[in-house]
Amino acid sequence: MSKSKMKAAFAVVALGAASAFLAPASAQYTGPSEKVSAASVADVLEKSKDDDKVMLTGMLVRKVSDEKYMFSDGTGEVQVEIDDKIFPKAPVNETTKVRINGEVDKGFAGKVEVDAKSVQILQ
Repeated sequence: MSKSKMKAAFAVVALGAASAFLAPASAQYTGPSEKVSAASVADVLEKSKDDDKVMLTGMLVRKVSDEKYMFSDGTGEVQVEIDDKIFPKAPVNETTKVRINGEVDKGFAGKVEVDAKSVQILQ
């Protein structure tokens, strides 16, 4: 094998080895995606599909049942399911501004709900 072919083969092997080390780092990102399909309750109710990612800013206006709340952003209201494990530790009431990242859950009979993945209190 000539020197130039050996260099080329070495370069290919080195590039493959380097990409093997780089790929796992990006594959382990578990945060929210930048692709958000809805930014308002009106969008969620009118345009979103099941499992669409959403980011909503507004208020939890009332508690409906265990881990279920009505959320409003001024464009409408949608029920949000917030697991106790991710509910903010600070007190939250109907005037507390929050940001919810979650997924749309479209059930039978057209019922629309948002399954919260994170809830952040805004100042």
